[in-house]
Amino acid sequence: MILCCGEALIDMLPRQTASNEAAFAPYAGGAVFNTAIALGRLGADSGFFCPLSDDLFGAQLRAALDGSGVDHSLSPAVDRPCTLAFVTLTDGQARYAFYDRGTALREMAIAELPELTDRIEALFFGGISLVGDPCGASYEALCARAGDRVVMLDPNIRPGFIRDEAAYRVRLDRMIAQADIVKLSDEDLHWLMGDGPIEVVAQALRARGPQIVVITEGAKGARAISQGGAVHAAAQRVDVVDTVGAGDTFNAGFLASLRQAGALTKAGLACVDAAQLTAALALGAKAAAITVSRAGANPPWAHEI
Repeated sequence: MILCCGEALIDMLPRQTASNEAAFAPYAGGAVFNTAIALGRLGADSGFFCPLSDDLFGAQLRAALDGSGVDHSLSPAVDRPCTLAFVTLTDGQARYAFYDRGTALREMAIAELPELTDRIEALFFGGISLVGDPCGASYEALCARAGDRVVMLDPNIRPGFIRDEAAYRVRLDRMIAQADIVKLSDEDLHWLMGDGPIEVVAQALRARGPQIVVITEGAKGARAISQGGAVHAAAQRVDVVDTVGAGDTFNAGFLASLRQAGALTKAGLACVDAAQLTAALALGAKAAAITVSRAGANPPWAHEI
């Protein structure tokens, strides 16, 4: 099982009522939650860990996980409200306003971390769950317990959400050193590492510990940098409705492809070849293209690929 560890929240998406009034509609979401959903829909053995509220929104999150075949048995029910993220769209690009103080996610403590059983073969971390404490410290502690399991990290950096940039950068440095795969958008890469040619900067990041660094560049496609060099996959051409969940879906496709190829182990990643990496990038790009072609974070099912 690939256990996705990070935020589950409700995206409040902009809509219009029948009488033309502006409104927001609640949709299950969160970067890591979306990756778990996408993995389940692609047919991978997918699990999700985050404390889930016992309120009506928590019930909505559990129903969405169930509907996509995601195991959430490790996610405890807690008497804290659900995080809400109000989304606005400008030219198809999403901007977020988060309400997370005192929530099921934000107040997660180390005591709520699950036992990592033999069924769990890989762990995925990322998103806003790594920014604030105590949840950020708790997820970092879980990452440190990964042992021989593969760890993939996608910080999915939201600069407007960061309150203590120095502390956040230090946490990311520690987790990058523990990760086997780090995925970043080109914007995230430059925020984290500074300016420079993408492959040069990505190689500098890889020198910090991960075996593979994956960089997504929107319409330019994605590339993976490993010990064997760099490979590239083109983006799929589609009419973009919005970009919510695009990177999250890409992560799922990338992981699902490596798992299907038998490469989702530390030994497998150490000798992964160009063809396997290219196939993983291509599946990620194709799945993400379907997601951006429709409203909201609505990842594709395997039969749509």
